[in-house]
Amino acid sequence: MTTLFLTHSACLEHHTPEGHPERAERLIAVNEALTAERFSMLSRGEAPIGSLEHIALCHTDHHIVEMRHMAPSTGIVYVDGDTSMSPGTFEAALRGVGGAVSAVDAVMKGSAANAFVATRPPGHHAEVTKPMGFCFFGNAAIAARYAQRKYGIERAAVVDFDVHHGNGTQDIFWGDRTVMYCSTHQMPLFPGTGSAGERGEHDNIVNAPLASEDGGKEFRFAFETVILPQLTRFAPELIVISAGFDAHYRDPLASLNLKAEDFTWVTQKLMEVADKTAGGRIVSVLEGGYDLQGLSESVAAHVGALMGA
Repeated sequence: MTTLFLTHSACLEHHTPEGHPERAERLIAVNEALTAERFSMLSRGEAPIGSLEHIALCHTDHHIVEMRHMAPSTGIVYVDGDTSMSPGTFEAALRGVGGAVSAVDAVMKGSAANAFVATRPPGHHAEVTKPMGFCFFGNAAIAARYAQRKYGIERAAVVDFDVHHGNGTQDIFWGDRTVMYCSTHQMPLFPGTGSAGERGEHDNIVNAPLASEDGGKEFRFAFETVILPQLTRFAPELIVISAGFDAHYRDPLASLNLKAEDFTWVTQKLMEVADKTAGGRIVSVLEGGYDLQGLSESVAAHVGALMGA
């Protein structure tokens, strides 16, 4: 079995204001990075449009209707100070949902060993009832819930190494004993959540905040001492990765100092857990990463590790 790579050109049509860090060039950089010869064995496909029923696994009907209603026919409208919509945004967001769901199907049915979904806008800041932080729908969370509903997965985990805490994913699973959410992130930093004391109603939230200027040593220590032991004890039957690459030292929105090899390392560690408890099943979805060179290097490291290359 191979690694499946899903993306879609419609995600380039989510336009943001000039100078905004979450821009179409990010996805272009990802796609270019994965054209290298070492990725010739990737199985490639297009992210389908996700259904409103899939979104409703994690978000209220009101939220879905409001996002559909706010999508403009021309120009750009602001949802909040950081988050905006253009005419192509709603389809792009649906492709993110559809890509995540389709990746789950491929991995659960055994047609792919694991999968990486490169779509935009990202998703992990979207809470049950509201968008924020460039995000509209929680793609990683939807993937986990979909796997539970369709394939009977009893325990799913979402592991998030984006530099920003995934407050949306935490909000969605706060009271859900069947899903573990684990996160490393810089703190203090947007969105202001993610302290180690935020543990969920069933001790199912695992936050390991990092300090400004922390690098690979501190990142690996947080995984080895906090996240990986609790994740292994939880024994997930599927691991969904919120793969944000803005903890890279080049990224302009934060000040952690990870390098591409750190993303190789953490991917391999999560694969080891998945091999033990989940039959190797991993679905990874793109979150942040705003320096194009850093993003390209990090995605190449991450996908190369998924492929075992």
